[in-house]
Amino acid sequence: MKRQTALKGEREILALVESDRWMMNILGAAASLELPDWWICAGFVRTKIWDTLHGFEERTPLGDIDVIYFDAGNINEETEKLRENRLHQIMSGLPWSVKNQARMHVVNGNPPYQSSVDAISKFPETATALGVRLDEGGQLILAAPCELEDVLAMRVKPTPAFSSNVELMKVYRRRQEQKRWTAKWPKVRIEQVERRV
Repeated sequence: MKRQTALKGEREILALVESDRWMMNILGAAASLELPDWWICAGFVRTKIWDTLHGFEERTPLGDIDVIYFDAGNINEETEKLRENRLHQIMSGLPWSVKNQARMHVVNGNPPYQSSVDAISKFPETATALGVRLDEGGQLILAAPCELEDVLAMRVKPTPAFSSNVELMKVYRRRQEQKRWTAKWPKVRIEQVERRV
């Protein structure tokens, strides 16, 4: 373990990602696909933040690298697989996952999403509702539709989309059991959410 780094907000998070050559190479690979409204989201960002706040010298392995985009004109799942395969050709050995958010509302049982950032806001946890991408000029930008307070406080709680839905809260609770985040990051705290009848 090295000395822990304080992260106060968006500027520090962007600087953290920009200083990580591995992450920037991954972002460059995703950008090369020229997908509409694309982001790399969830654990890709959250894990970097929590590793840094814990002072870890070694990167915590990612279960997947979630590349999302929004293209209502082509919601064919096979197109996603072709794009995922392309990323495997560009950077092999990584757990790429590519999903068009214009169709994922059906999979998740939600009303249609309006954009990728809208979809991110419907992720299970506020601390995971994050995305980064390179804009047309190559500048790194961050999306945090549920804000940054929880991820920086290492606090896990459901997004409003999940906390307001009994069935989705069952999914949320299962995720907390499966992810075992507090075993990986001891400073992380899971907020207890009352069960609804």
